[in-house]
Amino acid sequence: MTVADHRHMARALKLGERGLYTTDPNPRVGCVLVRAGEVVGEGWHCRAGAPHAEVHALQQAGERARGATAYVTLEPCCHHGRTPPCSEALVAAGVTRVVAALRDPNPRVAGGGLAQLAAAGVAVEDGVMADAATTLNLGFISRMTRGRPWVRVKLAMSLDGRTALANGVSQWITGEAARRDVQYWRARSSAILTGSGTVLADDPSLTVRLAAGELSPHCLDNVDPATVAVRHPLRVVADARLRTPPQARLLNTPGAVLIATGAAAPASAVLRARGAELLTLPRQGEGVDLPALMQALAQRDINEVWVEAGPTLSGALLSAGLVDEWVLYVAPKLLGHRARGLVNLPDFAALEQCPEMEILDVRAVGQDWRITARPHLASGQ
Repeated sequence: MTVADHRHMARALKLGERGLYTTDPNPRVGCVLVRAGEVVGEGWHCRAGAPHAEVHALQQAGERARGATAYVTLEPCCHHGRTPPCSEALVAAGVTRVVAALRDPNPRVAGGGLAQLAAAGVAVEDGVMADAATTLNLGFISRMTRGRPWVRVKLAMSLDGRTALANGVSQWITGEAARRDVQYWRARSSAILTGSGTVLADDPSLTVRLAAGELSPHCLDNVDPATVAVRHPLRVVADARLRTPPQARLLNTPGAVLIATGAAAPASAVLRARGAELLTLPRQGEGVDLPALMQALAQRDINEVWVEAGPTLSGALLSAGLVDEWVLYVAPKLLGHRARGLVNLPDFAALEQCPEMEILDVRAVGQDWRITARPHLASGQ
C-alpha cells in the first residue's frame, strides 16, 4: 500500500461519514475513483434504497472510470438487493483496481464481491485504514457478526458521580450544549432504549430535536438537505411489568414505540391503541431478558442502540455484558453523598472484580465534559 492509497481512502471515509444520519440500516460507505493520480469521481451512500457509493462515483467519472482505481470503505456488494451489484458495475465501467478498507461482514457478500472482481481480472486489495472503517460502521458490523446491535449507554453525572438529587430531581444536571450534543447521538442511532422507571420519573419523548438541515446529509440525488425529514429512531421501553402509562409523552410524539415486556397484562390493549407495539420476552429477574431483547432488535435491522436510562437498566446492561460504549457527560457541580448514584451494580469484594474502562475520548462540551469509554472486554463479547 502506498501513501496515495491511504490519502484516497481517507477521503473515501470522509465521504462515507456524510451518511452518518441517513443510511440506516445500511452501512455508511464512501468511494473515490482515481486515474493516473487524478480523482475522477466521488460518491457516498445516502440512504437505504438509493444508489450505492460506487454508483455515484462511476456516474460522476463517466468514461474516465476506465483504467481507474476505486477506493471503497466497504467491499463492493455482489448480490441483487434494492440495487444491482456494485461489483458488476465496477467491472462494466472498466475499473482495473479496487482497494477496500473492509471486507463486508454481511454473509451475502463476505468476500464474494472481491472474489467476483478478481475473477474478472480486476486487481483487489483490502485492509487499508480498516480501523477507521470499522469505527464508521460499528453497529452494522456488530449486527452482522454478533447478532446484536452496538450498544451505547449515555449518562449525565456530577463531579461526584451522581445523577439526581436524593428527591429524584435531575433536570438539568448538564448544560444546554451537552443536551444538544445528545441530539446528534440520538439522530445517528437506530433505536433509543430506556426503562419504565425513567418513563415514570421523567416522562421523556426521546425524539430527535434537530432540524434536517442541522444534520447536513449532503445527499447526491438532487435532494435539498433542508427538505429531508428527520428520522426518529425506534423508541424502545424495557418494561417487564408493563407500567408505561398510556399518556406517556413518547406515545404522543412522532416515531414508533416498542415496549418489551415480560407478560401480557390488561394494559396491553390500551397501549396498542396508543400506537405502541408490544414484544413479549422471557423475564430475567425483575426485568426482561436483555440479551433476547438485543437479538430481537438485530432481527429488526437495528444497528446502533442509544440508551438513556436510569442506574437499574444501565447496571443490568453492564452486568449482562451488553454495553459496548459509554458516553458520560460530567457537569461541574456536586450533588452530595445522599444523591443518586450512576449505575446499580452488585457489591464487589475486591478491586480486581470492578469493571474497567478504556477512555477513548475526553472533550469539553460547553461548560461540561464528555467522556467516551469502552469496557476492556467489549471486543470479545
